Amino acid sequence: MAPVGGTPKPPKKGILERLDSGEIVIGDGGFVIALEKRGYVKAGPWTPEAAVEHPEAVRQLHREFLRAGSNVLQTFTFYASEDKLENRGNYVSDKISGQKVNEAACDIAQEVSQEGDALVAGGVSQTPSYLSCKDKAEVKAIFQKQLEVFVKKNVDFLIAEYFEHVEEASWAVEVLKESGKPVAVSLCIGPEGDMHGIPPGECAVQLVKAGLEPRILTRWDVQKYAREAYNLGIRYIGGCCGFEPYHIRAIAEELAPERGFLPEASEKHGSWGSGLSMHTKPWVRARARKEYWENLLPASGRPYCPSMSKPDAWGVTKGAAELMQQKEATTEQQLKELFEKQKFKSSMVA
Repeated sequence: MAPVGGTPKPPKKGILERLDSGEIVIGDGGFVIALEKRGYVKAGPWTPEAAVEHPEAVRQLHREFLRAGSNVLQTFTFYASEDKLENRGNYVSDKISGQKVNEAACDIAQEVSQEGDALVAGGVSQTPSYLSCKDKAEVKAIFQKQLEVFVKKNVDFLIAEYFEHVEEASWAVEVLKESGKPVAVSLCIGPEGDMHGIPPGECAVQLVKAGLEPRILTRWDVQKYAREAYNLGIRYIGGCCGFEPYHIRAIAEELAPERGFLPEASEKHGSWGSGLSMHTKPWVRARARKEYWENLLPASGRPYCPSMSKPDAWGVTKGAAELMQQKEATTEQQLKELFEKQKFKSSMVA
């Protein structure tokens, strides 16, 4: 007789088992920035009480990353240490506490992970206690409280992320290793470190004078990044702050040949812009190929940047053959003609 509820799912392969077998593991993206943009996280404190206050928002973002191709759902526990919640005025003992936020975050991630073949990773990050020069025992005690929840909720592995001081990162790893679960760690540092006496204001002035413009990676940048990372032998690829589900989908699409399948979210999307072949405007249809996006120049939106000084419009309007609409999919021959016209237009502008 089959068990009630149907055939049970086979046990999930762990993170080390997947990597040892050569499997490509795709992480998820950034929760803090995404949920701040959606109005559930306060810019500045960046604390994750939304797991308690708005669990449906956290659940939905997990689901979007899973649908986009993620194999790992990291608990929304960034800055979820007790001292951080207290430090930024978000601690309310009967509603919001380190334990309640961490437990809620684990429950949500575990719930959504059952909708696919995804692992759950418990995460810790840097603490105000370390910045306030608390001793090693006090800082490790902060991590220990979070670890107790992760062990209780039986997450699959642990991540110590976004540490600006390697000493604190080492202390976090020492605590997390007590669980006996696999542990990963990442640092937030530049090529020369992060604290060399240059004030943030002076850094900002120098960057503005140099013309540096902050921008979010495009899906095309991410596809190239995923391919280069894979070629280097990296098999666990994900993102952090600013990484949206479409970035994760880009990784999954780029590595689909190696993985053997596309994510569910690709149903409405064509890799490298191929879906644009159905666009009404010919100059947009001409972008429906990998070469266009690989050679696209970064643009800030300011005057004289590539997107402003070299517009794609071809000067055709109503009645032009290229604008005549059809119900059928654009043919290969039609696309070829558009690609050739695009090359001609580009050479004329240059």
